[in-house]
Amino acid sequence: MPGRSTRGSARAQPRPRIPHQEPLEGTAVLQLAQHGESNRFKRLLKVLGPGLITGASDDDPSGIGTYSVTGAQFGYAFLWTAPWCFPLMASVQYICAKVGMVCGRGLAGVLRHHYPRSVLYPAVLLLVVANTINAGADIGAVAAAINLMVPIPILWMIVPVAVGIVVLQIWGTYRLIAGTFKWLCIALFAYIGAGILARPDPGEVLLATLIPSLHFDAGFATTLVAILGTTISPYLFFWQASQEVEEEIQLGRHSLWSRVGATDRELKYRAWDVNIGMAIAIVVMYFIMLATGATLHKAGQTNIQSAADAALALRPLAGDLAGLLLAVGLIGTGVLAVPILTGSAAYAICESMGWRYGLDEKPARAKQFYAVILAATLVGMSINFLGINPIDALFYTAVINGLLAPPLLVLIMLISNDPKIMGARTNNHWINLAGWAATAVMSAAAIVLVGSWATGR
Repeated sequence: MPGRSTRGSARAQPRPRIPHQEPLEGTAVLQLAQHGESNRFKRLLKVLGPGLITGASDDDPSGIGTYSVTGAQFGYAFLWTAPWCFPLMASVQYICAKVGMVCGRGLAGVLRHHYPRSVLYPAVLLLVVANTINAGADIGAVAAAINLMVPIPILWMIVPVAVGIVVLQIWGTYRLIAGTFKWLCIALFAYIGAGILARPDPGEVLLATLIPSLHFDAGFATTLVAILGTTISPYLFFWQASQEVEEEIQLGRHSLWSRVGATDRELKYRAWDVNIGMAIAIVVMYFIMLATGATLHKAGQTNIQSAADAALALRPLAGDLAGLLLAVGLIGTGVLAVPILTGSAAYAICESMGWRYGLDEKPARAKQFYAVILAATLVGMSINFLGINPIDALFYTAVINGLLAPPLLVLIMLISNDPKIMGARTNNHWINLAGWAATAVMSAAAIVLVGSWATGR
């Protein structure tokens, strides 16, 4: 957590005045929040930015698919994962945010300047592989959502969806993208209403929420890894740090030395931003599992094969409009998540190679950055033509994320505890405890899963 109020290792360097620029509406311009607004609640709303966007993108189509499959198959058995995941994911995202704010670079940039290439390149490769597969699954989910509204075959919609998202990234401004990302999560709150209107047994729900149910068979291990992988996802680590850099650049801090360091107040506001974003993600996660458990599982429909099957969980709230409501949610979160997935891969590759990058850069000035976005989108899009069931693709994408996250978490914890990198802003005891706990839990789940596969149990 924050220590001294100086700007870390930048204190000894000359610090000319940063020219004031009109802030982006709805993003975390900390100076405005600190000095331009006396009302605490309004000030808090103004600092909600990267953390809220990251939290909204956490409940992407892969997350919706994973939580829906879990609720349908296991009922309330995994509700306990929601309260347990919150402190772990919030701590990890805050650590990533702090690294970006203090170092003035994204995670890949930090690795490039402080670690050997033998560490940097495998880490970036893990991220790019996970993100590309995840982006492909999410593109397929958006196409399936459109199919719920109009009878156009899913495969016919794959290419138009992918092209539309790429156009948004390449020709849209950071102002447009950030504003869109921030509010698209609202559709997911329909699951809260559906979960309540399904009238689940309160005692049964409370027991499943407070007392973990643990098994060591392959089905349980796979589902647990999928939940952890789609909740504490590799792409969120890199995206969070990179967006902190984007926020600083929006303030006029274009040079590295002007971005290095973070004040106590900046870190405090970012902690609020991250915690609120992660809390929203966890609430949605919980109610998706609750709604599908109370409807699909109770009705004996434990095997979801399509978006139409998943939409039945929303019938208590929306009736015959359940399919439309799910479609809106999937389209919104897909458009939210795919640019973040491909964008975070582009940030990582460009930082690791020393190329120009940024969503506000013109394509002519950041050719490699947008080329990576285009390539990741095209490769991910192509996965949909392999004949994989869209719901299965969403679920097993989460499993892949769960298997790839542990080594990246180890690196993040090492970086955030290194005084040579973080100066006085290394993790305090409680953040360290939660961060290493997240690393240990995800590592243990992955080991159990691989062990169950090896033994055939």
